[in-house]
Amino acid sequence: MTGTAEIRAAIAADDQPEALRLLAGLIREVTGLAPQALAINADRYSLNSVNGFFTDGGARAFFFKFHQEEGEEEGVSEYYNAKVLAEAGYPVTQPLFAETHPGRQILVYERMDIPRLSDLCSAIEKGEAEGAEADVIAAQAAADSAFAGIALRHLHDDARAETAAQPLHQLFYNRLVDRPGDSTPGGRVARFYLGGQVRWHGLEAPFDEIAALPWRIDGVDYDTPLAELFTTAITRLAPARFTPGPVFPAHGDAHNANVWFHPAAPGAPAHLSLFDPAFANAAVPALLAEVKATFHNIFAHPFWLYEPDVCAARTRATARLEGGRIVVETGHALSPLRRAFLASKAERFWRPLLTELKRRGALAEDWEAQVRTALFACPTLVMNLLPGEGSSHNPTSSLIGFAQAVRAAQAPATPGAEDDFTRFFAASRPC
Repeated sequence: MTGTAEIRAAIAADDQPEALRLLAGLIREVTGLAPQALAINADRYSLNSVNGFFTDGGARAFFFKFHQEEGEEEGVSEYYNAKVLAEAGYPVTQPLFAETHPGRQILVYERMDIPRLSDLCSAIEKGEAEGAEADVIAAQAAADSAFAGIALRHLHDDARAETAAQPLHQLFYNRLVDRPGDSTPGGRVARFYLGGQVRWHGLEAPFDEIAALPWRIDGVDYDTPLAELFTTAITRLAPARFTPGPVFPAHGDAHNANVWFHPAAPGAPAHLSLFDPAFANAAVPALLAEVKATFHNIFAHPFWLYEPDVCAARTRATARLEGGRIVVETGHALSPLRRAFLASKAERFWRPLLTELKRRGALAEDWEAQVRTALFACPTLVMNLLPGEGSSHNPTSSLIGFAQAVRAAQAPATPGAEDDFTRFFAASRPC
């Protein structure tokens, strides 16, 4: 039986014929169709997944997508619980065919003739989608309000043991360690960074040396170094920290490459719908449910995470060692689109959720530290941020990425200083 790991390995080895052969076999096994015109997308947003198109040889066209994680067969019981999202009231596109078993998971949809929100937002920020920004911002605001309403309607305490083993932890804790219970970083931290080399404009050094130093980013000090942030994350993101605890049904990985944008039609405003619910669950920990969407749709832009070449062409970031600190000048700022997303996400989703958790006495005292740590995990564990072999990053995008991660994880040490993350948490703070 065909597995997704073999397909990704063939893609990584640049063996497109073998990848297509294996993929065709998986699609036949799952759908009973003989795929024609099968193509794998070169998709900058699919950092841990594969997607593409095929036909049945007739009039029907299909879109497929699968997510594949290392070690998932041991760490995840089942992917793609799309039904729980629909039952909770989320706008979710249902697949025509689905295989949910880890190691073979794939969803097949009818091919859509509308854009993914990620592609449309990129076009807006490049000046290629004139007039679309207002509709996108309005659609995002409506979705944030609707998702908050769903979260509050279904919010409940859950102490079941299986909640601690749900798929969403694959995106956070499981990427930090080799084995559950480990107290030192392993997993992707070891594979991506330990023993690696930093190559930034103005600074080249072993990662392990850089990881021990505090930062000064655009004139603001951040005192906790990367090594300590990774170690702390193991404790703060451990599944046991969230069980028992407040939960609700959620997609869990609703970055904008998993969101369709439906343009306005007569009598209907533009709106969003979700797909690829690889980590959807009926009992997602409340403080983790919207973290991936928050980071990847706001702070990962413009360009540096998903389009590093565009970032390098538009931005110059430098680093040097000075007074025992990594001193960084990034020239990076959120675009007007992402600032609008930040305000909406904070005010329409996070503040209502945190306020209700506080009212119920269910808001952890260190909730901000937990959310900050989860935000930190998003860029550092989704892909290798170091430039070089096996990475799509260049010195500019790499440095901006680490700077964003450091700022996500901690408040500024410089008295009175602000950044995009402090503004986000100020707007999210419960009433």
